[in-house]
This record gives sequence, structure tokens and C-alpha cells, in this order.
Amino acid sequence: MAPIVRITDLHKYFDRLHVLKGLNLEVQPQEVVCIIGRSGSGKSTLLRCINFLEEPSLGTIEVDGLSIPAGEKSREHRRHIHDIRLRTSMVFQEFNLFPHMTVLENVIEGPMTVKGMKREEAIKIAEMGLERVGLLIKRDEYPNRISGGQKQRVAIARALAMDPKVMLFDEPTSALDPELIGEVLMVMRRVAMDGMTMLVVTHEMVFAREVADRIIVMDDGEIIEQGPPEQLFTSPQDPRTEVFLDRVR
Repeated sequence: MAPIVRITDLHKYFDRLHVLKGLNLEVQPQEVVCIIGRSGSGKSTLLRCINFLEEPSLGTIEVDGLSIPAGEKSREHRRHIHDIRLRTSMVFQEFNLFPHMTVLENVIEGPMTVKGMKREEAIKIAEMGLERVGLLIKRDEYPNRISGGQKQRVAIARALAMDPKVMLFDEPTSALDPELIGEVLMVMRRVAMDGMTMLVVTHEMVFAREVADRIIVMDDGEIIEQGPPEQLFTSPQDPRTEVFLDRVR
């Protein structure tokens, strides 16, 4: 089976700062990959390069058969970036909901604006997504009337409404109070069980151990180790992995 995500020799510079250093990665359809590592290791930058929120400096990103080399400035390049964003949806640390829109309006905005979907069709899809995350009852509320955990679940419903091939989660629980983290992780477990391909940057080690098919460890812009959760947590091969796990256990 061909990988649904293929990253080849990925580099990212911010001026002279070399953040990603020649990453190579393949992700299979329906695979759940958790990316862990200390702060500043390049995890979030990797996700942002996959959907071109950050333009890679060197290398190639391929998602669902669409391959984009870094560094081009053509109109076709911009069109390809648009197409790759249709294949990926991202859930951020912050919820990024529009405060002047209801929950439902937040979810239908993407399908209508980006995909040109009619409002009636978008509403049906949004209602299914909100039902999926347990928030259909909140469809007419505004973001300031719901909890942080509920906001993040709306953000997941919004991402699902775009019918992505791959979902990218950038530390989706890091802005939440501890008592709200569980409800978001529960929704993410359901999404994984439904067969969604997921790349998840997370510090939630229990979630990574229970849900991931594979865990990737990053340090200083490089992938230093990867493998099945049980192997990686019980017998890490790289000393840097062992040090990191000792700190977060």
C-alpha cells in the first residue's frame, strides 16, 4: 500500500536557525502517528510544513498522491498548496473559533468558503460532525458560552467537516485545564477508531501509548527514534529518548 504522506529530505530554516534537518517520513493510510519530544525539537514546525502553513526550505511533501517540492513560487505551486490543504485538516493548540459566529456557523464556514458547498449541504455535514463529537446540542451557542474542552471539540468537528484524508493535531490539549483534557482525548480516540490517518504532536503519553500505531521521537530538528508504543516506552534505543521519557512519566 502506498503511503498517504511521504516527506523527503525536509529542511526548514528560520533565517539562520536550522529547525528541521533532513527529515524523511512515511505514513500509511489509517495510521495514527504520535510525535513526541522536548519543546523546541521541531514537532509543530513539521506539522505546519505538511500543510504549508510554513513553507519548507528544502525537500518534498507528498499527501495523497500530490507531491510538492519546496521553494517554487509559481501560480501552479500556490494551486497545489491549496489542493494539499483540502487533503489535510489541522487542529491547533488554540481553538481559533470565530467569536462572532455560532458553533454551527464556525463548522460550516470552511465547507462553504473553501469548497463552495451550499449552506444546506454544509449544515447537514456540520450537524453530523457535531453529533460525532457530542456537541450537537450546542450548535446555536457562541464560543464564549462553552468550555475550553467543548471549543476544542468544535474545532475537531470543523476539521472533520472538510472531509480530510489526513488530520494534523498540534498539541490539542495543551491549552486546556486538566479536567477538560479527557473529553478531547476521548473524541480523538473515536476519530482514530473510525480509520482517520492522524499525525498528533502531544505530551499526553498515556494517549500516545494507547492509541498510536507508531511513535516518533524528535530532538533538535531530527527524528532520533521511532517504533511501536510498547517497544519505545519499554526499551528505547536512543539515550535522548530515555531521558525525555523519564521527565514526562
